[in-house]
This record gives sequence, structure tokens and C-alpha cells, in this order.
Amino acid sequence: MAAHAGPSNPLKLRKAKRNGQAIRSGKTKKISEKQRIVELESAAAEFEAPEDFKSFNDLPISELTKRGLKKAFFKDMTDIQMKSIPVSLKGKDILGAARTGSGKTLAFLIPVVEILYRRKWGPSDGLGALIISPTRELAVQIFEVLRSIGCYHSFSAGLVIGGKNLKDERERLSRMNILVATPGRLLQHMDQTVGFGSDNLQMLVLDEADRILDMGFSRTLTALLSHLPKSRQTLLFSATQTESVTSLARLSLQSPISISTFDPASQSGTTPRSLSQHYLLCTLDQKLSILWSFIKSHLQSKILVFMSSCKQVRFVFETFCKMHPGVPLLHLHGKMKQSARLTMYDKFTRSSHAVLFATDIAARGLDFPSVDWVLQVDVPEDADTYIHRVGRTARYESKGNGLMFVMPSEEEGMQAALNKKGIIVEKIKIRTSKTQNIDNQLQNLAFQDPDIKYLGQRAFVSYLRSVYLHKDKAIFQIDELPVDRYAESLGLPGTPKIKFLSKEIAKKKKNASRTVAVLQAEIAREQAEDTSDGGAAKEEESSSDEEETSLPVDTMQVVDEPKVKISKSTVRTKYDRMFERKNQKLEHYGKLIDHDGASDDGDDLITLKRENHGLSSDSEGHKEDNISKRKLKMSRSKRAMLKSTELGKKLVFDEEGNPHELYEMGDAEEFFKAGPEGVKDAGKKFVEGERGRLKVADVADKEEAKEKKREKKRKRKEREMVDPAADGDIGLAILAPVSDDGGYISPEFDLPSDEDEDVPPPAKRNKTLGSRSGGPHSLHSTLEDEEELALQFLRKR
Repeated sequence: MAAHAGPSNPLKLRKAKRNGQAIRSGKTKKISEKQRIVELESAAAEFEAPEDFKSFNDLPISELTKRGLKKAFFKDMTDIQMKSIPVSLKGKDILGAARTGSGKTLAFLIPVVEILYRRKWGPSDGLGALIISPTRELAVQIFEVLRSIGCYHSFSAGLVIGGKNLKDERERLSRMNILVATPGRLLQHMDQTVGFGSDNLQMLVLDEADRILDMGFSRTLTALLSHLPKSRQTLLFSATQTESVTSLARLSLQSPISISTFDPASQSGTTPRSLSQHYLLCTLDQKLSILWSFIKSHLQSKILVFMSSCKQVRFVFETFCKMHPGVPLLHLHGKMKQSARLTMYDKFTRSSHAVLFATDIAARGLDFPSVDWVLQVDVPEDADTYIHRVGRTARYESKGNGLMFVMPSEEEGMQAALNKKGIIVEKIKIRTSKTQNIDNQLQNLAFQDPDIKYLGQRAFVSYLRSVYLHKDKAIFQIDELPVDRYAESLGLPGTPKIKFLSKEIAKKKKNASRTVAVLQAEIAREQAEDTSDGGAAKEEESSSDEEETSLPVDTMQVVDEPKVKISKSTVRTKYDRMFERKNQKLEHYGKLIDHDGASDDGDDLITLKRENHGLSSDSEGHKEDNISKRKLKMSRSKRAMLKSTELGKKLVFDEEGNPHELYEMGDAEEFFKAGPEGVKDAGKKFVEGERGRLKVADVADKEEAKEKKREKKRKRKEREMVDPAADGDIGLAILAPVSDDGGYISPEFDLPSDEDEDVPPPAKRNKTLGSRSGGPHSLHSTLEDEEELALQFLRKR
């Protein structure tokens, strides 16, 4: 063994040596990593930006992050990145404002990755950073950038947006270190997902904070902030600084540092200098023709078209696709499914020339490369939305063009709103010779395809509704729109009926009629005051306690009627108030006028008589109407109660007394585990069981029916056997057959044959016998009669 062990000793020594070197190298690696983290902490705390500070390599960040930035081709920093990243790395809260396309995404992603790396964040530590985005597309974009720059780190990152499978997200959520999410789905997970906690959260990022608030997520955001710990670092970025963003910063940030890259000396600090901005004047019915002509003349361009509503986007996309402009057409709106939205986003991002019709869902944060034109067919709701729309082009240092279609009624208000933000948009004119009218083509499409006609009607109503709901009435004036011509430009055969528009017109007529009535009342009052000095009678009238009352005026017309003067001392009844009404129908007066009776006073042609509500015949119809109306009201209330209440359930109790529904559902998972054959077998068993139960129930029902029939027969026999006379004497029971007029034949006795002439005919039933209370004596006499009759039959045989 010693000879055998001798040669193997050098191998063991070499293995032990290698293991010792590996252990020592692992220890030195950990020590060096700790030292690098300590050095990064001190470098970030003491960092002062040099004069030629521009490259990412100059930042106090880890080598892993630098390698990720280099791999994603990020080399030089933008202004917002140079100003915000060094401050964020020191752990301070930031309120950042920069124009669209200035690189805000990297400005918060680099500090997120670096701070978690310096704090040695691992899978067991839970959620460390939370990034909230207003839209799904922007969340996907942020997540892709995070994956590209953090590919060398060991963090786990997740994307939580609406439209995905909630169950799959729940299973993976507890293992995420960095989470990119939209507000609604994130709050749903915080409330419902077991094990999802944010107690150890280190960083919170709110991207496009103004858009989050504008989309109606203010309550959701407040609820989210209540779930998060206060000892966190918060980064808030937005392209525009509004009052809502400032109030949100006061709630969520602690001693924030404001960083802005806007140049106050420039004519438009919120839009890029390389952006060319124009607008043109056109009527509402010319917009689609101008849009079509523009697309046909820019087939090699990448164009983004903004519209007000989802139905407009779909109508224009469907119709233009059928007209084949010669360029790829895409559409993006909030009513699409999540998978379709992401597909459209990817297609437009990869395309070199295409046209994307979109709503404002694509106006915030999305980075579409090389967009040449941004067309705003419908004007934005405010100047901030305009800034975000045109910010999809001229990203970073590239050039771009913006064109806005403005109607004459919108021009003054839109210019005033843009001038407040320091945005100057130049006006251009249309070349009518190069504009192609497509009204006839749209009309043919609507005639040939009912779906296109339906989409046109929905687009028409949705656009008018969007104009009607906008708050800024200096820009959006629905009464100035050429509604009929707009319907013709969409190819519709007629103008669809709009409920809210008809209500608006009726409201204006009502207000106008009231204004006229007030003016007429003022004129009449002034005339009365001017003529009050003419006589003593008028002086007495003016000094009395009587007052003039203003009467209700009909909404559609104003009737010039004399005013009624009412004395305060008299008691006013409902009839007085009824006669004071204007435009009263004649049937109300007919009930009060006595046309038949003559008046005591011969001078009056017509006398008014108050209706007697006692027992008079005239009031019966009125009372019946009131009763019927009351019954109708009660029946309606009962129907409403029945609709609101739940239907009853039939319960079956088992042997232990526990209630069960008649047909209880089993466990779905166990039911489908058996496969199709098991489902069929279960169905057969159920049918057989029901068939057996029905057979048993059928036998019981038949037996019950027979018993009822026997009982009915017995009672009928008793009635025929016992029939007391009207004068109290006991009558005879009829057991023999009665004549052809119909009667009961007892089955206990045979009928006599035709040859039996000696047998006397049976006595007929006395129909006048009305009393049936016989007693024991009547029963005894009946038995004797039966015996005598039976002996007669037996003797004959």
C-alpha cells in the first residue's frame, strides 16, 4: 500500500494546491469587490464635475454599468444626464424637467442600477427599485433600455403592465429586484398579490409625472405612495412642470433638488431648436382631403399623425388602407389589445418610411427613431400636449417638422395658449392645385361596405363629443363646427343624430327665451314707473302692499301676457296658482267652468265654480285617474324592487342538516383532469341518475293522481246516495241507471235486460231535494232500499 501510495502523493498535493489557490482567489475577489464598492461610495459622495465633463466613463459608476453602456452604444451624455446623474448617485431626491428626447430615461436608470449595486442587492432582498410609467408602451421602452445597460449585473428585473396574464405576474413578482410598471396594474398587485412587499424599497422613479396625473391616476398614485416606505430616494422627471407635478413633488419628495435644462433665453424653451413648427388654416370638412394629399406627396417619409379619438383613428386607417396610398399604414390607440399595440409599436420603430395614425397614447415618452413629420389633424387639448406631440420628432440632435391643422374658430385661442409657453408656430398656406378631394371616394366606400359607414358614424360622434367635453371653450367651440359638411366629408349619406348636441341647442334656446323674458319684464317695469306719476289712482296702486310676481316662461316661446297682481293678505290656493300659469291647456279650465247652470248674476257670461271633491259625479273620473296613477306608480316601484333584489335559490338539506344547492358545481380542475372521456362519462352518469329520479317521481305522481281520482269518485257516490228533501223528509238514493239525460250507473249491479218488463222502473231523482244532512236514520233507510232493490234483481235471475 505504501508503494502504491507513493506515486499518488504528488497528484493529491497538486489538487490541494489548486483548491487553496481557488479559495485564496475567491477571498481576494470578495475583498477587492468590497473595496471597489467603498471606493465608488466615496467617489460619488465627493464627485465634482470637471469642465470637459461629457463621457459616461467620467462618472463614478461601476465597470459593469460602463460595459453595458458601451455595448448599447451610449457614449456621450446629454444635458439632463450631466446635471442629474451625479446628484442622484449621492442619494438625493430630484425634480427634473427637460424637453422630450433629451435622454431622461438614462438619467434615472443609471442611478437605479448603481445604487442597488453599491448596496449589494440580491434576490433575497426583494424589491429594491420601482419605476412607474403612464403608458404601457413607455414602460416597455424603459424595460428594454434597462435590459441593454444592465446586462452585466445580476439583478432580476420585471415588467408589470395591463393586458398581460395576472397569474404569471404573481408567480414571478416576489423575485424581482427592479420593477417597471403602470400605476393601475401595480396597485392591483399591491392589494391582491400575496407575498408582494415593498418594505425594503430603496428608489422610486416617476417618469412623465404630469401625464400620470393627467390620465386620472392621481388617486391611484396617492394609494401607491401610501404602500411605499418613506425612507426612500425619489426621482421625478417630466417634460413640463405643472402645478399638479409641483404638488406631487411636495407629497413624495424630501428636500428635492430641481434640475431643468430649459433655456429661458430661447424662443421656445420647451421644444427643440431643431424642430420646424408650422400650422395651416382649414375647415373641418377639408381635413381628410388635406391629410390624404400630404401623405401622397411624402411617400418616402416617416409620419406620425395625431387625432382626438380612437374611433377616428380606426376610421381613417381602414379607409386609407382601402384607397392604397403607396406607403405602409399603421394605427395605435387605447382600445387595441396589448399584443396588437406592441406589434404596431415595433413595426413603426423598425420602419424607415411609414404612417402611424395614433391618439395621445403615443404622445408621451415614446422614442420613435427618425420621425420626419408630426401631423396634428386635431388640435391638442392644451399647450403641454402640443409639446409632447411634436416631441416625437427632432429627438436629441436630429431635425424634425411639425404641422398642425387649425380651424378658423380655433386659431385665436390656440395661438394664445402657445404664446403663454413661449412657443411660436408659423402659419403656412395650402396649395389648392395639389390638394385632392376624396369625399366621393369615401362616399363610395361607405355605400359599398356597411362597416365603413358604421365606423364613419362612430368617428363623427366621437369627434364632436371630444370637442364638447374639452374645457377650453376659447379653442373648442362646438356651435362653430359645420356639422353637415363634416358628415359629407366622411362619406355619410346623412348627418347622424347627436343627443348631447341637441341638448346643447335646447339649452341655448331655453336660456335665450329666459333672457328675452327678463328684458321684457324690465322694459314693462320701467314703463310702469314712468307713467306712475300721471294720476292719483296709479299712486294708490303703487303705495299698496301688492307685489308683481315673475311668472315662469315657456322654454320654446315667450307669450306676452298681462302680469297678475297678488295681495299678500289673501290666501292663495292651487287653483289660483293654476290660473296664473302661462300657456295653460284648455282642458284644465274645462273642469272648473260651469257650462250648464245659469249664473245668479245676469251680467256674467261665464261663472267659475270650484270642483267638489266629495261624492259628486264630476269628480269620480278625476279620482279614478288619481287612483290609476297611484297604482301605476306602486307597480313601477315593485318592479324596481324586484329588479334590485336577488332571485331565490332552492336548497336541499343532507342527512346532517347542511344546506346545498340543487345542482352544485364540482371542482373544475378535478373535473377536467379526467379528459374528454371522463367528461362524457360524467355526463352519462348525470343523465342516468336524472332518468332514475324522474321514474321514481313519475310513479309517485301517478299514484297520487289515482288516489285523488278515487277520493273524488267516493265523494261523488256519497252525494248521490244521500240527497235529503227540501221539506225535511228522507229521500231515496238512486242506484239504478237514470234516463238518457245522463246519470251515474253503479258498477255493483248489472243493468236489466230489455225483456224485463215486470220490473218497475227506478224512481227518478228528485231535483228539488236540496238538503244533504241525513244522519243515522237516512243511512238506515238507504240500506233497506238497496237490499230490496237487490232482491228484485236476484229473483228475476
